[in-house]
Amino acid sequence: MRHIFVLAALSALASPSGVFAQEVSVARGALVAVTSGCHDCHTAGYNESGGKIDPEAALKGVPLGWQGPWGTTYAANLRDEVKDMDEDGFVKFAKSFTAKPPMPFYNVHAMPESDLRSLYLYIKSLGAPGDPMPEALPPGETPKTPYIVMAPPIMPQ
Repeated sequence: MRHIFVLAALSALASPSGVFAQEVSVARGALVAVTSGCHDCHTAGYNESGGKIDPEAALKGVPLGWQGPWGTTYAANLRDEVKDMDEDGFVKFAKSFTAKPPMPFYNVHAMPESDLRSLYLYIKSLGAPGDPMPEALPPGETPKTPYIVMAPPIMPQ
């Protein structure tokens, strides 16, 4: 019986709706940013450093384009994106925005509200927003920055 109680308590803590997931804090937001992959695209040098976060660059975006049939997109400067939002506005935005590839906006929509509130607090704690990233370009327009081509595979006949 005691083992069942321990397992139930541990699974509540590990689940998205568990006790820990309800905590709203900057520390939780920092964890959400790592485990949700925010830094993977929105923090310059994060991948190259093996996951070390440079506080100066954290979530300021990366001017590397992602080009495909949709045009060319850039990982936004999240500090700049939220600079004029309050916490409730950020949650509403995060639950409803859409974006072109490769941004998996639907993953953000699935986040528990406590994670979004924590992420907001973390982003705001990082300091000055810095410069905005380049605007998305339509298909056929050549970027003025480095870019990665994400072409669909050509299937053999």
